[in-house]
Amino acid sequence: MSKEKKVALVTGGNREIGYELVKQLALTGYKVFLASRDPQKGYEAAQKLQESTLDVSFLLLDVEREENIRQAATMVDELDGRLDVLINNAGVYLDENETLLSMDPSLLKRTMATNFFGVYHVIRSFIPLMERHGYGRIINVSSEYGAISEMSYQGAGAYKLSKLALNGLTRLAATEIKGDIKINAVDPGWVSSDMGGTDFIRK
Repeated sequence: MSKEKKVALVTGGNREIGYELVKQLALTGYKVFLASRDPQKGYEAAQKLQESTLDVSFLLLDVEREENIRQAATMVDELDGRLDVLINNAGVYLDENETLLSMDPSLLKRTMATNFFGVYHVIRSFIPLMERHGYGRIINVSSEYGAISEMSYQGAGAYKLSKLALNGLTRLAATEIKGDIKINAVDPGWVSSDMGGTDFIRK
């Protein structure tokens, strides 16, 4: 890898875990694309970090829209011609108290669209930027709910399936990716947030 400034991209980067990831990468010296599907919130989050003299740029990226993903990849290519770190952080948790077979199927479709297919399409669109330089790190933000053992408990069926599928995607992609490009899934644990809530209850 060359000594040029490294470039990172974080999906769902406008708040909570994503925002902190953007901040820490920028503090480490990366040029960071703060990707968000909400233009106003994304721009405001990036601007706040820019005020701290951090090299952060807002990138419009809705992981549920394939064409938008391709456009975002083209923009990063045109601006920097490289991507060293990709963190797939965007996600939804829509079915906390829903059982899989009784929930509205639209909840499952929406959850899979963001948490699984969104990650799949983002990787497909951005990995050519890594392959061009023979280097890259891809990190998929997963959850303990994606563990096989969690399938023994009712509730959050759509979310659990989406993270189980994400873990499978990570393992399969790792067998296909060549060169010094690595892909891993991480479980950040419970975080007080809009998605995780404010009260932590462990079984």
